[in-house]
Amino acid sequence: MAATSAPNTDTVRTEGVALPAGVAAASGELPWIEDAGKVAPKDARALSKLFFDQLEVLEEGTHAYQYARNTLIEMNLSLVRFAARRFRNSGTGDMEDIVQVGTIGLIKAIDRFDLSREVEFATFAVPYIVGEIKRFFRDTTWAVHVPRRLQELRVDIAQAKEHLAARLDREPTVKELAGHLDLSEDEVIEGIVASNGYTAGPLDMPSDSDTTTGPARSYADVLGAADPAMELMEDLRTLAPLLHQLDDRDRRIIEMRFGQEMTQSQIGAELGISQMHVSRLLSRALTQLRTGMFA
Repeated sequence: MAATSAPNTDTVRTEGVALPAGVAAASGELPWIEDAGKVAPKDARALSKLFFDQLEVLEEGTHAYQYARNTLIEMNLSLVRFAARRFRNSGTGDMEDIVQVGTIGLIKAIDRFDLSREVEFATFAVPYIVGEIKRFFRDTTWAVHVPRRLQELRVDIAQAKEHLAARLDREPTVKELAGHLDLSEDEVIEGIVASNGYTAGPLDMPSDSDTTTGPARSYADVLGAADPAMELMEDLRTLAPLLHQLDDRDRRIIEMRFGQEMTQSQIGAELGISQMHVSRLLSRALTQLRTGMFA
């Protein structure tokens, strides 16, 4: 790339890249790039080698190191946009989100790239970018979380279905899918069931139930109602450790009054104390429990 003079400035420019006056790229100093995002991909490939070479000798955390790393990121964003286009019609995410996620993969590739590998940075980076995007889809697009093994099995089953349907001119059976994938029929069924967790519909969507006997009902109409006993169970779980904080006599009084449904007179007779004393002890214990429940 041949340098040309820039009048009334202290820089010279090399094919759109501003370099400090009197400093060539081969001198060991990094060129100053005003807008790295506008560097053409062809120029970015050549400049990236220079910046990676300097990144290896610069001290991490310094201004020069940050400049080199940030410039590498901006210059190679075209790799992210290239990889993101593969997912344009996936219907599983906004393109801007995909590019942002892909940029994370680009940054990881920059931090792990080694010039001694003797491979082009683009060849090294694209798998990182694509992998990060796929991970994003895997972790965020499933309506119900399922193990990664089943997520990957869903993809294998979908591809096998497409292949066998084209060959058989009909939908393949579970047995045919199992034979094609070298899996058991139970494993294929597990994968098919798990794939139902990939998407979710609204609860007000009409169900597939028979409508000949009445109007169509939504899924919300056929779901079970909330069990009022659930709230009682939560209260009992909270109450259990509070009961253990009472002394033995108070805990026994609570058990006789509410567990055995004994009257205060019967409790007094059992403990050898007056009904009035039982009432005071019971009131004190209940106050302590209520305070603990609502603390």
